[in-house]
Amino acid sequence: MTTVDTVMTRITQAVTVFRAGDRDRARATLLEIWTEVGAAGDPLHRCTLAHYAADTFDDPAEALVWDIRALDAAEALTDTRLDDHHAGLQVAGFYPSLHLNLADNFRRLGSFAAATRHIDAARACLHVLPDDAYGSMIRRAVTEVAASIIAHETDKRPTP
Repeated sequence: MTTVDTVMTRITQAVTVFRAGDRDRARATLLEIWTEVGAAGDPLHRCTLAHYAADTFDDPAEALVWDIRALDAAEALTDTRLDDHHAGLQVAGFYPSLHLNLADNFRRLGSFAAATRHIDAARACLHVLPDDAYGSMIRRAVTEVAASIIAHETDKRPTP
């Protein structure tokens, strides 16, 4: 059975604000929630919040900090906790996107060896993604970022 999680609701609302174009307000809201949750808080909250907070930063170094936090939180997250939030979710499904984001940040920073390690990690877990629009989007992005790493490109990619 899933339960209402007010922190996740607030995170989702901030993401909606971001997607509507108000990056600064979304970032401020996510940072406020992060202060409340804390670095040792619920791993689901930390992972989700950090994953989306990273997107609110144009600077790849700042985004990298948040993407590392998201991966760290995912490693503390359990399928049981995810199932409490939304039946059927599995932590393994988070890893392709988390590693993709880290690879892209390292690539943008010109750290191609680190980018390669994370794009390889993303590739290694693509099999867990469903054959749906989300899975296709992540697979396509992995292919594109991998090509950019090989070409030593550091330009920001368009957000899907």
